[in-house]
Amino acid sequence: MIMKLRSIFFVFIVITFFSCKKESSNDDGNTVAASTILNAAYGSDPLQKMDVYLPADRSIATTKVIVLIHGGAYFSEDKADFTKYVDTIKRRLPTYAIFNINYRLYTPPLNTFPAQELDVKAAVEYIAAKSAEYLIGNKFVLMGASAGAHLALLQAYKNNSPVKVNAVVDFFGPTDIKDLYDNPGIIPSADIAAVVGGTPASNPDIYQQSSPVNFVSAASACPTIILQGSADPLISAQRQSAALRDKLQIAGVPVQYVLYAGKGHGDDWDNANFKDAFDNIQSFLTTYNQ
Repeated sequence: MIMKLRSIFFVFIVITFFSCKKESSNDDGNTVAASTILNAAYGSDPLQKMDVYLPADRSIATTKVIVLIHGGAYFSEDKADFTKYVDTIKRRLPTYAIFNINYRLYTPPLNTFPAQELDVKAAVEYIAAKSAEYLIGNKFVLMGASAGAHLALLQAYKNNSPVKVNAVVDFFGPTDIKDLYDNPGIIPSADIAAVVGGTPASNPDIYQQSSPVNFVSAASACPTIILQGSADPLISAQRQSAALRDKLQIAGVPVQYVLYAGKGHGDDWDNANFKDAFDNIQSFLTTYNQ
């Protein structure tokens, strides 16, 4: 039932081109080399870590930020799921600093929701606070897969400080947690209740606060690209992804909805699907993260 991003995305790695580190100068004429910092701590918990990839020739004026958030149904997986795509992102978005984050996982009875949401918020705040040290700007994009996409949407739509996220990349993320409980796919409602910390009847507020669709407005939401399989057995294309698309359209927020006919929760996507997805992402961010 748990999305295995490392196997789901394996087929796409064949088209990855590797970037080389180089030295160049920032706005002050000082030499700035590309830099990698692994397992930087943004909190005290062992899982509150991130890998940081800073490009050469970076500056506060020009360097954009992309934050990667892994999936795993909130209780499994790791930032390593996205590590293999760092070089693909470097090649396609060479002016971006990349932050690949871990967050606390649900381990019964610890870390029920919103622990994971709060960790993403803390990670974004940590990155923003390091802008002068890292030489990065305030143009942020969040990219997540499955549970990670849900967390990306919540952060982007609910928070505008210390930065307002410019765009979200949503790979088949849940958007309405109450509907997910009421109309479960192959993940039982009992599992959803365990992670959330109650049922919609016993704890309605957490379901309301944990659903990105409830925070869509012209002022709060940001441009969003949604990538979804039409036959996804975990996340309903119509009830989750298309429902978010519709609310964004009504609110006048730019949204691109890419539906892959007959495809599931990423595990059966082929090279052509992933190439098309990343082509669309690159084009979308070129337009909406300026």
